[in-house]
Amino acid sequence: MIVVDASVWIDYFNGQPTVECDVLDGLLGQELIIIGDITLAEVLQGFRTERAFERALALLGSFEFCEMLGRMVAIETARNYRKLRAKGVTVRKTIDVMIATFCLVHGYPLLHCDRDFDPMEKHLGLRVVRRS
Repeated sequence: MIVVDASVWIDYFNGQPTVECDVLDGLLGQELIIIGDITLAEVLQGFRTERAFERALALLGSFEFCEMLGRMVAIETARNYRKLRAKGVTVRKTIDVMIATFCLVHGYPLLHCDRDFDPMEKHLGLRVVRRS
């Protein structure tokens, strides 16, 4: 199971030629992809037309859905945020710490193209999917 961050899905839907979109293309149909509620909201909020929104919702709805936060992950998110701050890391978006913590708690690797996850990989042990 692999969690795909909104940063990759947004590039994917916009047709951006990125390494991460290529990796996602290779994973589709080969690996179980997880769509979390947080990621679903982040991706869907950006569509300008109802038609594009509905098409994206249909595609994303075909993947495994998980609620990402909940009490336990919320508490662990706060702990991880505090650990990063103690190491001098400025966290720009709490939502990224939530997603990373969900992955850490459940042992899922994350496919992303957002540098904000780099300190979570370095300091918290977040596993990241890379081109093989």
